[in-house]
Amino acid sequence: MEIEAVSDTKPAAVKTAAARRDLWSSIPPTPLPKTPQFITENRCLESPHLQQNKEMRRRELHEKISQAPSVEKDDNWGETTTAVTGTSELSVSQEEVVGLGKGIQDRTQGFRRYLPLAVGSCVGLLVLATPLVFLLLPAVMWPDRLQVCGAACEGLFLSISFKLLILLVAVWALFLRPNRACLPRVCVYRAFLITLTLLLTMSYWLFYGVRILDAQDEDYHGIVQFAVSLVDSQLFVHYLAVVLLELRQLQPCYSVCVIRSTDGETRHYNIGQLSIQRAALSILEYYYRDFPLHNPALLSASKHRAAKHLAGLKVYNVDAPGNAAGAQPSNGNQSRAMVTAAGKRKDSAHNELYYEEADYERRVRKRRARLVVAVEEAFTHVRRMKKEDERATPSDIMDVREAALAIFPSMARALQKYLRTTRRQHCHSMESIQKHLAFCLVNNMSPKAFLEAYLMPGPTLQYGPERWMADQWTLVSEASVTSGIKQGTEFLLKCLDFSLAITIKSIPYIRLTEEYIDPKSHKFLLLLQSETSV
Repeated sequence: MEIEAVSDTKPAAVKTAAARRDLWSSIPPTPLPKTPQFITENRCLESPHLQQNKEMRRRELHEKISQAPSVEKDDNWGETTTAVTGTSELSVSQEEVVGLGKGIQDRTQGFRRYLPLAVGSCVGLLVLATPLVFLLLPAVMWPDRLQVCGAACEGLFLSISFKLLILLVAVWALFLRPNRACLPRVCVYRAFLITLTLLLTMSYWLFYGVRILDAQDEDYHGIVQFAVSLVDSQLFVHYLAVVLLELRQLQPCYSVCVIRSTDGETRHYNIGQLSIQRAALSILEYYYRDFPLHNPALLSASKHRAAKHLAGLKVYNVDAPGNAAGAQPSNGNQSRAMVTAAGKRKDSAHNELYYEEADYERRVRKRRARLVVAVEEAFTHVRRMKKEDERATPSDIMDVREAALAIFPSMARALQKYLRTTRRQHCHSMESIQKHLAFCLVNNMSPKAFLEAYLMPGPTLQYGPERWMADQWTLVSEASVTSGIKQGTEFLLKCLDFSLAITIKSIPYIRLTEEYIDPKSHKFLLLLQSETSV
C-alpha cells in the first residue's frame, strides 16, 4: 500500500544521522585508532598523501563527536532528529488551512452587507434628483424662449416640493432601515421594485430627451406637469413596495413547527406569505425570543448513562478456531451467563433512570431551598440597613453597587451550588449576577424577582451574545431559498452545536355557518303551587 511505502521511506538527514551513530559505535574507545573498521582492504593501493588526509578527517570527526556527550546518552536521537526536507518546507498546519479563506470571507461578507445599501442609495438619489433636473434644464439651456406660466407653475412647484419630501421620508422609513441579517440570496421583490423604478425613470428620461430637449419645448407649464407626473408615478411605486414588502406577509397563512435537534424543544408559530429565506429569518427571531437557552451540559447525563450501559455488554466468540473441543462447553456456559446478566441489567435500566431522576430532583429542591433562604436573609439585611442609613450621616451611606458587593458573598455559595446542580453555571458570570443584584436593589425588587432569572432558564436573548453559541446559521433546503413557502415545505437551520428542523403546514380553510335561535323558543313558564318548595 501507499501508506506503507511512505512510512518506510526515511529522510536523507535521518539516514545520515543513523549512519553517524553506527559509525560512532564502531569506533574503539582509544583516542586515535590505528586500524579503523571502515578502512577498505585496498588501502595499500592508495597514495600516502591521501591516507594522511583521511586520518586527519577521522581525527576531526572523533573530536566533534567526543565534544557532544548528550548524543551518547540519547539512544533515540537519530529518530527524534528534525530534518529540513522539501515536505517540511511546503507543509501547512491545520490552523493555517482553516485561516486560509478567512480574510477573503470577511471581505466578501462586508461587501455583501453594504452592497444593497449602496445600490438603494444610488437609486434613491436618482429618483429624487430626476424631477428637479427636469425643471432646471430648460431654465438653464433656453431661458429666453420659455413661456411664463405664472401662478399655475408656482402651485405645481409647491406640489412637487411636498411630494418629494413625502417620498424622501417614505424611502428612508422603508428602505434605509438597518439590516437585521445577511441573507444568502437577493430578495425577489426588492430586485423587482428596483428594476421597475429604474425602468420607469429611464422611460421618463427617454421621453424627456426626445420630446423636450431635442425640440427645446417652450411650454414650461407642460414641462412642470411632466415632472409632477413622474413624482406621482414614483409615489405609486412606493405604495406597491409597501404592499409587497410589508402588507402581504401580515395575514397568517401557514403554521410552522420548529424542533430543536438536541433536546426536542418545540414551538409553533403562524406566518404569512414569505420566501424560504425570509421565513427562516422570522423563525430565528422567534427562536431567540421564545426558546430557552441551549444547554449542552444537560445532555451529558443521558450520554454517560448510554455509554455506561454499552460498556456493560461484552461479546464472546465461542466458535473461535483456537478453542479446544473440551473448552467449548465451558465457554458456551460462560457466554450464556454473561448474556443473561446483561439482559437483567437491561431490564433494570428504567429503574436506574427513575432513581437517577428522583435523586436529581431531590438535590435541586434542596439547593433551591437553601438559595431562597440565603437570598431572603440578604435582602432582609439590606432593608434593615436601609432604615439605619436614613438616620446616618451622608458620608456613611453606602452606594448601591457597594451594597450589592457587600451582600453578594452571603448568597454566592448557595447560588453557585444551585447553578452547578442545574448545570447552568456557564450561563451566568459573577459580574452579571452582581449587576442584576444592583439593579434589583435600585428598583426595590423582592427576593423572588431577583431569583426568577436563575431558578428558571430564560429565553436566549436574556443572556449575552457570547452565551448564544450560534452566531452564524446555515440554511439547508432542497428548494430554492427565494421561492415561496407552501404546504409540506421542510428545511433545516444549522449552527455549530445543534440544528432547527422546520416543517410548514397550511392553515386550514375555515367555514362558519350561522344558526338563528328565536328568543321566544327558550322561554318557559314556571307554575307554583302552595305545596311547591322553592
